[in-house]
Amino acid sequence: MPWNSLRRICAVVLLVVTTWLVPGAATAAPVSCEDVRVPVRILLAVETMYGRLCTPQGARTVQVLIPGGTYNSSYWDISYTPGTRSYRQAMNNAGIATLAVDRLGTGQSSKPLSTLVTATVQANAVHQVVQTLRPRFERVVVGGHSIGAAMAMIEAGLHRDVDGVLVTGMTHRMNYITVLPVLAGMIPAALDPQLAGRGLDAGYLTTSPGTRYSAFHTPGPNVPEAIAVDESTKDVFAATEAVDTIALTNIVTPASRAIDVPVMLVVGNDTHFCGTPLGSDCSSPEALRASEAPYFAPEARLHTYILDGYGHSINYAPNAPDYHQAVVDWVATL
Repeated sequence: MPWNSLRRICAVVLLVVTTWLVPGAATAAPVSCEDVRVPVRILLAVETMYGRLCTPQGARTVQVLIPGGTYNSSYWDISYTPGTRSYRQAMNNAGIATLAVDRLGTGQSSKPLSTLVTATVQANAVHQVVQTLRPRFERVVVGGHSIGAAMAMIEAGLHRDVDGVLVTGMTHRMNYITVLPVLAGMIPAALDPQLAGRGLDAGYLTTSPGTRYSAFHTPGPNVPEAIAVDESTKDVFAATEAVDTIALTNIVTPASRAIDVPVMLVVGNDTHFCGTPLGSDCSSPEALRASEAPYFAPEARLHTYILDGYGHSINYAPNAPDYHQAVVDWVATL
């Protein structure tokens, strides 16, 4: 056999074997990322909501992702072992576009007076961001973590402009026994050595230095490198964001009852929202669904998933790819 022919045959065999051993290696679409800044009107002012839009070639679905309190958009694209912990990368690898936003007051978004920033204001700002994506994508999913998940539910319930809702790190039954000590340990961002230079007013709060693991990660493994990234990227939340989050999810008729599209709810072994006497029943996905179903309309077709072995901030979990894949599978059903 001529040498050139033999080389071509070997090359084809190598390509086939590589594709077989590394699923998706030959099929993952190229991803382009861009910074976006969307003008959003809150009350009588126009502010700017920043986001990082990453789009695989040919993507028809985009997820708008809202971080939780004291987090910013970096929560969705964790730099430590991103192949494991980057939610953004997992979705993009599956052909799903992502727009991770900074809540108003955080990251690269505008910093209005903290008293003007509520969960409803944030949800309305996200609604305005969603409108900019509709011409470009066939389906829009709004998702959030913790207080960001409340904002996602408020946005979807009030505006009914999305095709699905992803709720992570939150249920409708907050376990105040563990939540209140975390809130009590917060300090004004102006007093924090890491954030003092931002010029934020006293209504913007953050975690005290060195408390991220106990606040958000236990009972998960304490991986120093991961916790160091969390500490270095921490951000703020406005105390007023918590007021209507609680009112619209725990006290009055929840905004989630107005959601008329599919909802997926994901938690870890999260003592802030799970367990007796006040939290939801997270002993199994079925128990969690039974516990949470009364807060949603039948149209939500509530789907639940539990990521065992980690606490509140589940994107930092060593087994985060398990829940990432579960979300990919759910999105495919929309």
